[in-house]
Amino acid sequence: MTSPRVGLFGLFGSGNVGNDGSLVAVLDHLRAARPGAEVDALCGGPETVTARYGIPAARLHWFRGEYRTAARPGDLAGKAVGKLVDAFRIAAWVRRHDVVIVPGTGILESTLPLRPWGMPYSLFLVCAAGRLLRTPVALVGVGASGTGSRPVRALTRWAARLAAYRSYRDTLSRDAIRAMGVDTRRDEVYADLAFTLATPPPGDSSGPPGPVCVGVMDFGGSNDERDRADELRRRYLDGMTRFVRALAAEGRPVRLLTGDDVDRPVTEAILDAVDSPLVTAAATASLGDLMKEMAVADTVVATRYHNLVCALKVGTPALAVSYAAKSDRLMADMGLGEHCHPAREIDADRLLEQFHALERNRAAVRRTLAERNPVLAGRVRRQFEALNALLPASGAAPDHARRETP
Repeated sequence: MTSPRVGLFGLFGSGNVGNDGSLVAVLDHLRAARPGAEVDALCGGPETVTARYGIPAARLHWFRGEYRTAARPGDLAGKAVGKLVDAFRIAAWVRRHDVVIVPGTGILESTLPLRPWGMPYSLFLVCAAGRLLRTPVALVGVGASGTGSRPVRALTRWAARLAAYRSYRDTLSRDAIRAMGVDTRRDEVYADLAFTLATPPPGDSSGPPGPVCVGVMDFGGSNDERDRADELRRRYLDGMTRFVRALAAEGRPVRLLTGDDVDRPVTEAILDAVDSPLVTAAATASLGDLMKEMAVADTVVATRYHNLVCALKVGTPALAVSYAAKSDRLMADMGLGEHCHPAREIDADRLLEQFHALERNRAAVRRTLAERNPVLAGRVRRQFEALNALLPASGAAPDHARRETP
């Protein structure tokens, strides 16, 4: 009997700790449920994935300049040729596996800028190859959103249709895919995969007050707001800077956090503008690092979705600077729907008022989170039980994997 071959696909190892957290959650499950499985990844940062998580990994794109702006004819030609080469490379990679899993992340979202020939095209290739080569492709606990871009919408719709299995982290995601014309009647909604990750112990509540963790983001709007990106970026940075300055003026220690490598210039800009010893920045390379910072904090104010997940998971009262409906839905699911502030229209004075209101209600919020966290963790465990049905016990592809006619 041969070992089952499982491929993991996504933008792992590229600097986004939320994406990597979803990878870790599925890896932990696979190692427990199928300890003999041969697992590898096709991803954005293969060297990082292999070094951190101990699995073989291959580069997602043949053209190494894929993420650079194509300013020269050579770059344009390289990207064009790369798209054709990637079709064959991805098909060959899919064919080597008994099942391919796309673990969590906002793989079907356009809440941040993206090009149709980037991840939407790559995911379509994976799902199309899976259908043609009879390798089930499972979209597990993914996020999705609508978009005004016809090419992105078409590629997303066909990728979802061609997948053998789909589940979502919230109802908004399933609704978005249904609105694209995909039959979602057999698709389930669970919760974000990160809710099963190990949680660090809480901070010492009898000790001195902890810091305020402020998670910032390089926010320039959604894929449909590219023409306003510079304006939104300036407005967001100005609002968050004024908020952090107000906290420091109150004598509150502030710990700046990020969720992606691209966010670091934002922390540097805030540090330079506020210029206070009370304001420091943390180096975080994983959701585990974020949770350790947040576990000892009094309160968290965060923009990135997985910053919020980490705060809620460790039971620290959180206020969402919301850039997408997924953040509002997550906060509502955790009983904190009133503690949201729009990232596109930050009013530093109003944000400070909401922060103080949250702190006054801190004890009740902690009790609410202690009740809600086990519920979401239980949903993810049920997700993994459903995933087990797709995982082969041997090298043969499972004949019970659901296949949908596009």
